[in-house]
Amino acid sequence: MNIFQRLGYFSVGLFMGIIILIFFLSGKKTSCSYFPNARTLKSIRTKERHFDKNAMKFFTENNIDTSSISSILENGEVHFSQSITDKDSCNIYLISGETHKKPIQFKVENCDSIATIQQVDFYTEN
Repeated sequence: MNIFQRLGYFSVGLFMGIIILIFFLSGKKTSCSYFPNARTLKSIRTKERHFDKNAMKFFTENNIDTSSISSILENGEVHFSQSITDKDSCNIYLISGETHKKPIQFKVENCDSIATIQQVDFYTEN
């Protein structure tokens, strides 16, 4: 078997494999979030979200709506060095991101079924 025949068989198999994957994965919400930042943010986004009283007061006083928080949880940055990740039940993550006004950072207590946003504040970027 020469190289062109091998390449032909490989191409047919590759094409059939792609068609099968498209068929099985169509309509499903599949994603490839392998990095720790993306996995953590996805974990928080998929849970029921609660707001601490102080956090809700901060958002109300500064006219920041929950869509800005959702945007930060989509594109924000998790600061693992300042987070508490060695707890058994609920880890606490420090997340920063941009709103329409200023950069903010907040702590999120990420439990099994609930993510509670707490300690929100504006910050200056270094």
